[in-house]
Amino acid sequence: MAEWPRPAMAHRSALAMTHSARALAAILVDNVVAKGRSLSQLFDEYADELAAMPNKERSLTKALTHGALRHYPRWRVIIDEACDKRLKRSETLVRALLAVGLYQLLESRVPPHAAISETVNAARQLDKPWACSLLNAVLRRVQREPHTIQAWLRKTPWAMLDLPQWLWTLWKRSWPKHIQLLASGSNSQAPMTVRVNRQKTTREHYCRVLADAGIAAQPHPVAPDALVLRDPVEVNRLPGFYEGLASVQDAAAQLAGLAVAPQPEMRILDACAAPGGKTAHILEICPEAVVNAVDSDPIRLKKVEENLRRIGAKATLIRGDACHPDSWWDGQPFDVVLLDAPCSATGVIRRHPDIKLLRRLSDVTAVAATQKSMLQSLWPLVRPGGRLIYATCAVTTQENEVQIQKFIDLTPDARAVPLPWTDPSPLPTAIGWQCYPGWQFMDGFYYAALHKQTMPDTP
Repeated sequence: MAEWPRPAMAHRSALAMTHSARALAAILVDNVVAKGRSLSQLFDEYADELAAMPNKERSLTKALTHGALRHYPRWRVIIDEACDKRLKRSETLVRALLAVGLYQLLESRVPPHAAISETVNAARQLDKPWACSLLNAVLRRVQREPHTIQAWLRKTPWAMLDLPQWLWTLWKRSWPKHIQLLASGSNSQAPMTVRVNRQKTTREHYCRVLADAGIAAQPHPVAPDALVLRDPVEVNRLPGFYEGLASVQDAAAQLAGLAVAPQPEMRILDACAAPGGKTAHILEICPEAVVNAVDSDPIRLKKVEENLRRIGAKATLIRGDACHPDSWWDGQPFDVVLLDAPCSATGVIRRHPDIKLLRRLSDVTAVAATQKSMLQSLWPLVRPGGRLIYATCAVTTQENEVQIQKFIDLTPDARAVPLPWTDPSPLPTAIGWQCYPGWQFMDGFYYAALHKQTMPDTP
């Protein structure tokens, strides 16, 4: 998936490294909720401070941050009701502290007395001593009155499911019978999945290598090169990672390589290639394929180059915009075009919970327009008899089946064809294949395969 643009941010000075786990988590949550910052960007910005923390504190900081954001639709209702008019809207950092405290009380194993006292201490550290009594009172009330909390939440059905209203509305409209499933999957902890390089080893052998290294894993039931780890680990603990034996990639994203089904000498275009996981997998499946990888971001294109070098594969890398291929295409058609299109990323919320707070319904409409432009621009690059594989990590009909159906309706030589795996679509869809977050350990993903028919000559 092509990521939404992020401005480059400098790391914070080591002089500022004085925060406790709860204080830093509140700062990060406040930056997302009140300032619209990306969590990934913030983790980069605070990398030095996080690295200076003991491992346990660093892990706690990230767990508190993710938890406070993952359940923030619920925390917002509780904070508004419990504080009544005692907390100004402008006191966003105190609201973030309350979210961190509520996560500890209601969703973690932190003992209640520690959750409350340490959150109050964090307020002092963040120069908010006046808020200590408020934090203490609200958190203790939440602990004492669970029935009151449930009554508040019943007024807002989306908050009961820890969903923002815009996403609850979309899913209620498209999959009303599956909304509980979609919500629970999006609010779950995503597993770490690795892709085994079949050119260097086998999945079975690498699973034994992991076991010897003390890393428990199991074969994925759908993606043939995937192993799902019982517990996440740092990539430098993966045996042979730097030698290209394995890569970190969700199993749903690994289905792109199967959909492309590369063959020797087949000309393949990966149209939104960065950071290069799908390009790499295609070449692991068939090193003799001729792959062109295109991305508009030179920094992210460099990441594609690094990933290919690590696994020992080669592709032609092109800096270019998928909406404007005339500026970079040499005119030779491709057997297969893979379009992993920019999207709302609603299928990967469990990995990026800030998406709930940063996206709006209007964003879905805007990105769907970009997808439409890419489909129309890239279709002429497919040879007659060739295929275009369309993929997103979104779970919305507007970006997926509706998008593809409209394209087929407007494109006489485009026809939907089956995908190579046999599992039926986990979510009902009129065209293509849509899985939801958590299905068979996967992120939410959509795939459709389009065949370019040879049109008869007009007399």
